[in-house]
This record gives sequence, C-alpha cells and structure tokens, in this order.
Amino acid sequence: MPTIIKRKSLQSELEELRLQLQEANDTIEAIRSGEVDALIVNNGKEHQLYTLRTADHTYRVFIEQMKEGAVTVNQDGIILYSNSQFAALIGISLTEVIGLPIIDFVPVKLHKAFKKIILEGWQSESKGEILFKNKSNKLIPFLLSVTSLELDEGKSLSIILTDLSIQKQNEKQLKLKNKQLEQAQTKVARMNEGLEDLVRERTKELLVSREHFKFLADNIPVIVWTAHPDGFADYFNKQWYEYTGLSSEESEGSGSQKALHPDDSERIVKAWVDAIKTQKSFQFEYRIKRAGDGKYNWHLGKGEPLKDEAGNLVAWFGTATEIEDQKKELEKKDEFIGVASHELRTPLTSLKAYVQLIGSQTNLPDSVNAYVIKAGKSIDKLQHLVNDLLDVSRINAGKLKFDTNIFDLSDLIKTSTDNCKHIYPSHNFTRKLEKNILVRGNEERLDQVLMNLVSNAVKYSSQNKRVIIKTEKKDKTAIVSVTDFGIGLSIADQNKIFERFYRVSKNEFDIPGLGMGLYISSKIIKEHKGTISVKSELQKGSVFSFSIPLVDAE
Repeated sequence: MPTIIKRKSLQSELEELRLQLQEANDTIEAIRSGEVDALIVNNGKEHQLYTLRTADHTYRVFIEQMKEGAVTVNQDGIILYSNSQFAALIGISLTEVIGLPIIDFVPVKLHKAFKKIILEGWQSESKGEILFKNKSNKLIPFLLSVTSLELDEGKSLSIILTDLSIQKQNEKQLKLKNKQLEQAQTKVARMNEGLEDLVRERTKELLVSREHFKFLADNIPVIVWTAHPDGFADYFNKQWYEYTGLSSEESEGSGSQKALHPDDSERIVKAWVDAIKTQKSFQFEYRIKRAGDGKYNWHLGKGEPLKDEAGNLVAWFGTATEIEDQKKELEKKDEFIGVASHELRTPLTSLKAYVQLIGSQTNLPDSVNAYVIKAGKSIDKLQHLVNDLLDVSRINAGKLKFDTNIFDLSDLIKTSTDNCKHIYPSHNFTRKLEKNILVRGNEERLDQVLMNLVSNAVKYSSQNKRVIIKTEKKDKTAIVSVTDFGIGLSIADQNKIFERFYRVSKNEFDIPGLGMGLYISSKIIKEHKGTISVKSELQKGSVFSFSIPLVDAE
C-alpha cells in the first residue's frame, strides 16, 4: 500500500512540473512574440512586476528581425529578454537563455573587462569589444552597445551585441596582406636599387656606344641621319653639315628639304611619306645642293626602319651616298647605247632583207634552207635586243612617247595570246578574260609589255608549262596578270626585278637576256599612268601583273 501511494505522489509531482514547464514556455513565447507587455517575477521575498515603458508589438518585431543580438538584463545581470538572433549566435534555445546571468557567456579571464563595460553602461551609454563563448565553447567576438532603460519596476540594461567574426577575420587577412605588401615593397625596393645600378651601367654603355656611332658617322664619306617614327629628323652627321652648309636647327624636322633640288622635292617628300606609312625600307635617287659651289649633285638615299621585339617602329636610320660620278658614267653609257643601237639598226635591217631574199629563192638545198631559217631567227633576236636598247635610250632621254586611243584591252590580250601559242608551242596557255575593258593607251606598247611578261613566264617555267593570262576590272582600273608555275623569285629578286639590266641569278639555269624587258615594261606602264608588280614564291611560281585606268575612271 505505501508503495502505491508513493508512486501516485511522484506522478502528481511530475505532472505538476510538466504543467509549470509548459506554462513557462508559453509565457516566454508570449513575451518573445509581443503578446505580453509585463512580467511578474517572484524573487523569493516578494513579487515584482517587470514592464518596458515603450513595449509594444512593433518594437518586438523590429528586435526579432535584427541581425544583431539584443538582450535586456536587470541590475543583477539576469537576462530578462533576448531576441532569437542572440540565442542563435550563442547556440542554445531561446527558452534556455532567459533567466541566465549574462556573465556566464563571458570567459572568466574577461569578467573584469566585461563588468567595466556593464558598469559604464549603467551610468551612460558605453561600447566595448568582448569575447563570448557559445555552447561549443567557441569564442565569438562581439561589439557591445550598452544603455540603461527605465522600467516601471526600476532600471534595466539594454545590450546590443554585434558579431565581429567576419570583421576580425577581415582584419586578420588585412594584416596578413599588409605584411605581404611590406615584404613586396621591400623586395621591390631591392629590385629598384638593382635596376638603378643596371640603368646607370647601361646608360654608361649607351653613352660610349653613342660616341662610337658619332665618331664613325662623322668620319665616313657618306651622309648619315636618324629620325623619329613619325619622320622627324633628329640627327645628321658632320658630312651633312659640311656638304649642305645648313645648321643643326635648320636641318631638324623637315628642314633638310631645303637642300633638295626643286624638281626632286615633291617626288622625294611623297616617297618619304609613303615609307613612313608602310614602315618599310626605301631607296631613291635625288639631288642635294652643295654649299661650296651651289651645284646640285646626285645622291642615292637609303632608309631602314628600326623595330623593337614587338614589331613597333622606334626609329629610322638612313644614308645618302653621292653618285654624281656614277650618273655621269651612266649617261655616257646610255649615249653609247643609243648611238650603237642606231648604228646597228641599219645594217641589221639590210642583213634581214638579204636573208629573206635568199630564203625566197626556189630550188635551194634543204641544208641551205635550214641555215637560212636559223639565220632569220638569230636576226629576229638581235633585232629585238637592238629595239630594247633603243627603248632604254629613249626612256633615259625622256623621249618614250607614243600615240594613244581607246580600245578593248581584252581583245588585245586575246590576239596577243594567240600569237604566244604560235611562238611558244611547248607551253599551255589558259585565258580568263573579262569583256568590255575599255582603256586609253597604245596597243603596240601594251602588247610589248604582255609579250615581255609571257616571255619571262616561259623562260622560268621549263618544267610546269602551264601559263594563265587573266584580265579583270577592279576599283576603276584594268588589271592584266600572267601566272606561271616555275622556279619563282626570292624577296631580294622581287625588289630589284624592274631595275635596268638586272637579271635573276640562277646557277642551275642558263637563261639569256640583258635584263631590260621588265625595266622597259615598267616605264611603258608608268607612261600609261599605271603600276606593275610581282608576287612570287620560290619553286612555286610567279604572278606578274599591271594595272592601268579604265576609260570611265578618266
């Protein structure tokens, strides 16, 4: 019997405790949600009423939504109220937080500092940083903002706790970065010191190199100059000043043009501007006035662009070599060529007539006929060479003039191609001709240009015997091109192929000629206000082309 009564007593006590716990939880939830504005607490001696003078639902909702922790403590440091954020930061439930002394969350070694902040908060608003420990004993840095509140039952303390974990982590990272920056600055300072030493050494070497350059430039019988990438001349050697009589101030920039012959000035300035735009090396002839006697002497000017590793133009280097004596020798040579050509032409014409007369005889032995045919071919070659020499003579004398008329360039090319098939039966000619290409020019001279291009294509394509001749209209110009698939040309040969008497040197080929055909062709095309060019690749072939204005473009 006594055992049964004891069990009932325990069950009654448990039920009563359960009801009290439920009541407490309901009360706390009501306080948290704002349903209760006042709380009566029995402190063991009497009941005290705790209310917030400004307590209302809006205020509690605001406190609950704060990212910071918020607690209210009485004068004994007991937590009367806590928002959910503080409980979450500490890692325990809201019901467990309320009623606990707030100092329990502060490590013992920081109690003194914490009490100081709390004491100052009772007297006036105070702030301070302190570490709290959560349920896992992990320390969390907080910034405490403490202020006192007047409640009906007396003073309370409001504490706003701002989590400084991210800020402290950032500060730590910032300190680390600052340390790394200091180390980097120290390293850079050392590098700068080394760089300064290197610069001083390189500057010294540069000054020595500059003096060597000036010494060499001032003691060679050639004019030397340098210029900025935009063409502004910034240096001339002693030879220039002595030859032209100009001062350094008069020569800088574009001042050197004062020494050019008036007839050469416009041509040279245009060529120089083109070279600056294309950033390519150049070479041209012009006359410079000699200060001693005021005479204009011929010079060969050359210029080379200096580029850095990235391909950017950094400067121009150039020379001007006097070629007056060579020019005079060339004039004598041209004069001799002109006279010799005229002197050869008359007996050559007579010789051709005699050979044709012999060939017209009947009943000649076959062996004689064979010799007559060979003699006729040799005379034709000789006559072609004499005609080329005469053309060169006329070009140099400025007498390469001819009548012009309007005609269809494609018709002319078609006729010329038909002749090529008879002259060079071993090669296969393909025509790609656009119709109605009207130009103004001299048919005989343009036919001469085409035959020169075809002749070269045949000479240098003994293996692959295919030749393509094409005409087209493009950008108000008529373009004629001759494509072969022969031995091709090097870059050096392409740059000189249109010079007078220049012949491509090939050890494995023995190709006859004086190197005048392309030179004459370039001058004929120039007289037609056109241009001639070549694109080639070794062992793959070449494309020679010329362009002249269409009639509509005139």
